[in-house]
Formats: sequence, C-alpha cells, structure tokens
Amino acid sequence: MKSAKYIFATCAAVFAAHLACASVPDSSKFEKYVSQFNADDEEIVRNLYPNSQAAKFLSENAPVFECPDGEIERVYYFRWWTFRKHIKQTPEGYVITEFLPKVPWSGLYNAISCPGAHHFAEGRWLADGKYLSEYARYWFNCGKNVRKYTFPVAHSVLEFYKVSGDKRLLAELFGKMRENAAEWEKSHYDAERGLFWQRDSRDGMEYSISGSLHPKFLGYRATINAHMYGEYCALSEIAEILGDGESAKLYAEKAAVLKDKINTLLWDESARFFKVIPLGSTEFSDARELHGYTPWVYNIPPKSRSDAWKFLSDAGAFKAPYGPTTAEQSHPKFAVAYEGHECLWNGPSWPFATSVTLNALANFVNANGANAYADKNLYFETLQTFAMSHHRTLPNGKRVMWIDENLNPYNGDWISRTRLEKWENGTWSKRKGGRERGKDYNHSQFCNHVISELVGIRPNLGSTVEINPLAPDSWDYFYLGNVSVKGRKLDVVFDRFGAKYGTGAGLTVFVDGKPAAHSDKLGKLVVDMSDGRAVSKKRESVSRGSIFSSRRVSR
Repeated sequence: MKSAKYIFATCAAVFAAHLACASVPDSSKFEKYVSQFNADDEEIVRNLYPNSQAAKFLSENAPVFECPDGEIERVYYFRWWTFRKHIKQTPEGYVITEFLPKVPWSGLYNAISCPGAHHFAEGRWLADGKYLSEYARYWFNCGKNVRKYTFPVAHSVLEFYKVSGDKRLLAELFGKMRENAAEWEKSHYDAERGLFWQRDSRDGMEYSISGSLHPKFLGYRATINAHMYGEYCALSEIAEILGDGESAKLYAEKAAVLKDKINTLLWDESARFFKVIPLGSTEFSDARELHGYTPWVYNIPPKSRSDAWKFLSDAGAFKAPYGPTTAEQSHPKFAVAYEGHECLWNGPSWPFATSVTLNALANFVNANGANAYADKNLYFETLQTFAMSHHRTLPNGKRVMWIDENLNPYNGDWISRTRLEKWENGTWSKRKGGRERGKDYNHSQFCNHVISELVGIRPNLGSTVEINPLAPDSWDYFYLGNVSVKGRKLDVVFDRFGAKYGTGAGLTVFVDGKPAAHSDKLGKLVVDMSDGRAVSKKRESVSRGSIFSSRRVSR
C-alpha cells in the first residue's frame, strides 16, 4: 500500500506538470492592456517609469489576473498602469505620489501622507519591495508632514511586512514609529475623553456635514480613533516580533482601552452607526457618513452592530449608481454641488472612502460570514459599482479609462475636473494645481481589493497565508498568478469544471509552481509558505485581515 507521503508527492508532480502546460494567462496580458491605455493617454507628467516602459515594469512586478467580469479585469490592469506613474525616484529614495502635477500643499518631492495607507495596500504586491521600503523610510527621514493628515503608518508598514517577510525594516523604523504615535498623543489626544480628535480636512475629508460644514468643525471621529487603534495594534505586534515584550504589552493595553472608547462613546445607538461628536460637545452629529464604517477596517465593533451594514445597500442612505455616497442621501445637507469648493464630502462619491469601505466590508464578511446585513454578494456589488466609475467621456465622444478625485454619484461625472476646467488659465486654477490635477489620481485602492479580498490572499504574521475568496458563486473561473509573498511565488486558480485551465476542477493554490492546497469548491484554504503545504485548522493563525486589519486586542 502506498504511503500518504508518496501519494502526495505523486499528486504534486502531476499538478505541477499541469500548471506548467496549463492554459493559464501570463504577463502578456499586461502588454495587451497597456498598449490600449498608452494609446488613449495624454502623458503630461513622467516619473520613473514612463508609458514606454509600463508594460515591461508591470509584467516583471505585478500579479497577473483573469476573471469572467471584463470590467473588473480591465480596471485591475488600469490601476496598476496608473500606480506605476506615481513611483518617483528622488535623492532620498523612492516615493509614491498622490497627484502627478506638483500641488502647493504637498511636502518634499510632492508627497502627501493622506493616501499613504492606500499606497502601501497596493504597492506591497509589487515583486520588488524596494519601492515601499524606501517610501517608508522617506516618511520618517524626510517626510516632515507625516502627521499633516491621519496616516496609520506603522500599520501600513506591518502589512507590507506580512507580504515581504523581511523584518529588517521593522527593526530599523520601530523607534521612529513609537515617536510618531507619541506625537499624535501629544497633539490630538483628549485624555479626559480617552479619544483622539481631528478636523475633517486632515482626515482627507474636507467640507463634510459633521466637519467643516458644522459650526464646530473639530471632532472626535471614528476615523482617526480607528486608525490609532490600528497603530497601537501594529506597534504591539512589531514589538513582539522584535522580542520587546514590555512594549508589546504597553501598546496592547493602549489598543484595548481605545477600542472600548470607540465602541462606547462613538456609537450612536439610536442611529445604529458610528458618528462624530464635535469637540467640546457630548451630542452626536446628526448625519450618518460613510467614514462610520472605518472601525470595521480593524475589526473593532462587536457582532451585535452588524446592522450598520444595511445602510450600504439602502438607496436612501449610501447606495447610488456610481456610489457609495459620502453622506446619507436622506440628510437635509446632502448635496451634489458644482459651486463653492471643488472637494466636498457632503454627498459626492470619493474613491478614497469607497476603498476604506471595501476594506471594512471584506473584513466584516471574513470575520462573520454571510448574514442578513452583508455578505460577499454585497461586497462584489460594491466593487462592481466602483469599477464602473473608472471612465470618462472625452470632448470628442470617446470613452476612456479614468480615475480622478470625486464623482457625481448619479451620473459618474468627475466633479473636481469639471470645476477645474472652468477655471483653466486663471490664477485660481494654478493655485489649485491646474485642470489636470486629478488625472490618474492615486488616492485609493483597486488592485489590493482584487488580490486580498476578491481572490482573498491574506498573509499572516508568521509563515502562513490565508486564501479566502469573496468572488461570486456565479463565476466559473478566475486566476491570480505570479504573486510574490514571503519570498515565494503564489498562484491561485479556480476552475469550476476543470476545463478552463487544465489544473483540475475546483480551487487550487500553487507555491512556486507546486500544489499546496486544494478544495473542490470556493472556500478558505491556508498554506504555509515555509514548506509549501496546506495548513490544518489546528495550525491556522488567528490573524485575519486586509491591509488595515490587525489581531483582535481585548482586555
């Protein structure tokens, strides 16, 4: 009788041979898409990798993706194409920019901390980790405005570590990360309330109903408090990795206290939502705003608050054809305006906020499974809506791929661009960054939504990687390959009937071309990257999450 070890080795050889000769897509898909994107583009700003080098750079660095939804697939490649534009080489190393043109409110080398967490979410999946490593160093060595906006930098670096597996960067930056957290406590922490405060514009959400449009524009916000909870969790975990038990305990305790304050003080029981409390007040803002989902980015709320997710699918709240909206549509101050400031957060849809919401929703579904308020179908519907927004119709009538600042949630018009075009050639336009300010805007995620949520590759702190796809049950196939994780290559293949790719029916995970785990249907698999083998449930890490999520810290 053959041994189990012999049988596994034989199966592994067969599957590896199948993968080698299977009809899975390769890096040539980048050439196909990039060729079209380049042809449609007016290349105004060139950084390290211009359009002429885009296909080569991306085929060498970005994972290959294929799925039955042509729009999601196209946007996936488009967002890698735009992300590449923002990689900038400077005398201090690589940085990732938010805007391609220089804007007056940016820091050294046009870097801005506001979208930094989104940059790490996307960039961690590039095969060459040098871009994010140097970008992380920039924020602590040259990025004097690291605290100009809310930016969970320690958490972002830790999530990058989960992919790279290289702890040298953690050791190098840990002391500066601690100093950064301490400075936030000095400047924005109310010890009496036990909460952090922030103004909406410094959360990247200017002119909101609960912020700049409110008489008391400073407030205790779920955003900064959730992100600081994430910072404390990350600092605790980094300390543990580095063998600093005392610091690990200190930050775990800080996280536990802050988590309790968020759940008890920022939750409006009557509205069933997390809301803003204006500074100096005890009363909640009367508006539900999309940023109230931010605590789920870090798995902060208890399961009893799951009903908050019903508002995401409610057309009277956040749901819209090109949404979700940043404020509930039933609120008296909700508006989609083309006057006043061009960056309003009292109604327009912002990709920045949509990405945070998708992160939060993915974490919620992973942690709780399907329920009456949210499931993977709601996740996919929200992702599809987001994908649909990535277009613009040119003056000549041609429809091209596009990503910009804020959207009209009802017709998909890019509001800021429409406003800036009217100011073209004026002094005001130049002060604002010009009409091309928002072109290829790098202020959100999309590739990470596909990789870590839709396909579900979620690395843990140790050597294991969880694969838990949120892809719809209606899909018969998808493929994500050439993913660099912990020094090895990961491929995830789903072929319902086994006829598409030739690797067999079901869901199969390959490590360095060899089968590591298999399921006959979509479901969670865990593999150990150290030996390329499936992990039993007993060995599974309790760590789950997307770019922002961390282990649960409780008292």
